[in-house]
Amino acid sequence: MAKEKRPKLAVFKFASCDGCQLSLLDCEDELLLVASAVRIANFAEASSAVLRGPYDVSLVEGSITTAHDAERIQKIRKESRVLVTIGACATAGGVQALRNLRDVKEFASIVYARPEYIDTLATSTAIAAHVKVDYELRGCPIDKKQLLEVLSALLAGRKPSIATSSVCEECKKRGNTCVMVAHGTACLGPVTHAGCGALCPTYHRGCYGCFGPAETTNTASLEKALLATGKTHEEIMRLYSTFNVGAPEFDKARREQLVQIRPRESGRG
Repeated sequence: MAKEKRPKLAVFKFASCDGCQLSLLDCEDELLLVASAVRIANFAEASSAVLRGPYDVSLVEGSITTAHDAERIQKIRKESRVLVTIGACATAGGVQALRNLRDVKEFASIVYARPEYIDTLATSTAIAAHVKVDYELRGCPIDKKQLLEVLSALLAGRKPSIATSSVCEECKKRGNTCVMVAHGTACLGPVTHAGCGALCPTYHRGCYGCFGPAETTNTASLEKALLATGKTHEEIMRLYSTFNVGAPEFDKARREQLVQIRPRESGRG
């Protein structure tokens, strides 16, 4: 029997909602082409069949939140020729990285009736904090066109061509009126990585920063613009405290707001 030549694609999940994995199934018209180009070796959302490693390409969704996760990602890394992290959880710790700002035991005592059964790390961290990552695909969830581009490029042995600009550029391409300039709406578009097609500003909402920091960010300049619209440091801090709160650029911008807030809070006492 001829040996199977198609590359082996594996999809692994850590702490996450599965939304980024589902983006692969959401490829619809292109899904059969992807399936015919690779062997699906491990993809719990699509098949119960599991093929042993090594894997040519591994897609990893989710953040590291338990000691078991930290051990498991090491094994996956050893078995993967190319490892790609997909989504805000895998690239920045996800919304669950809000735990990094407080005492996780306090959270557990509030949420669970028997918190002593909860075995978790104090932090939620990106995959790159634990192992070498070959490529990061951002978003909450990721964009299926970007996913197809990455898979096509890796299968062809070339570098993926993903836009490195900000959401602002996507807004201009769609002919949108700037929601912050025209309406004073808080928007993270100037510092957020492109990928969503400026979805929220197109519907007159500010960008929530789902795709994380752009390649180059100027959060200090955006802070001045937001303050000029009447936003407070507390409101700006909350803008950065969502899906990508663990991303270094957004975390730095959040902490800078906190520095402004704390002296006033001390004065109230």
